[in-house]
Amino acid sequence: MAHERVPEAEEHLDTAIPVLDHGFVRLVDYMGGDARVVQSARVSYGAGTKTYREDRGLIRYLLRNEHTSPFEQVILTFHTKMPIFVARQWVRHRTARLNEISGRYSILPNEFYVPHGQAIAPQSDDNKQGRAATAFDPAEAQSIAQRLAKTQTDVYEHYQGLIDQGVARELARINLPLSTYTEWYWQIDLHNLMHFLKLRMDTHAQFEIREYAKALYQLARAVAPICMEAFDDFVLSGVRLSGAELSALADLVQRTDPELWSEVMQHAELSKRERELLTTKLARGQKK
Repeated sequence: MAHERVPEAEEHLDTAIPVLDHGFVRLVDYMGGDARVVQSARVSYGAGTKTYREDRGLIRYLLRNEHTSPFEQVILTFHTKMPIFVARQWVRHRTARLNEISGRYSILPNEFYVPHGQAIAPQSDDNKQGRAATAFDPAEAQSIAQRLAKTQTDVYEHYQGLIDQGVARELARINLPLSTYTEWYWQIDLHNLMHFLKLRMDTHAQFEIREYAKALYQLARAVAPICMEAFDDFVLSGVRLSGAELSALADLVQRTDPELWSEVMQHAELSKRERELLTTKLARGQKK
């Protein structure tokens, strides 16, 4: 199969999606799309004679059954700019290749992340690693933002002063805060990007990295729309049930009026095959 060009992805190349106050996500390059996944799964050559419907069905089958290797054939390269504290969360995903700007070689710009409005909230009472759902009132939030910005200004002045004094860049940078912006090139395959998005688009993820995940998701949809449609359905909007949870659900279905259940199934946005699979799953959960 020749190099696949995806028109919508081509339109997004090198167009930055702004994130936070100074950050961005930019699609630099990509290799493959939906057709690459399909052809990889079929291990054949050329465009083939399969229809869009059959291609979509195959992609959904692959993702539903966790046959993930064909998705690894699609590669995306991003240029991203984010605060260092976001980068430190991001880099925990070790299934990508990256090259980051170096403060040893470059003088870092006077750019820092300052949260605003609803992003400024107190510590959560029931989540030790996150902020509460309710933000500070606007006046207090503005005061906090101003204090953060003032500290950043002071620290950068000290950094610039050390640079001007001739101190080595690798030493001058060491007092810069986690809000300092960094940037890198980040290359990842579609399967591992889906895993990244599953975790970082979740409501439990920190707000700032969720904003970057949304931008990555938007670009991934441009490259492989059918794959990402399946990802929406089976991963983002899907849930995994424990054995006990499945048993409880199956018991509820058994107690439901058969005609009502039949009507529900007919109106569900499921293919015939998917309805059969749902029935099989529920049968597995029935008490013996």
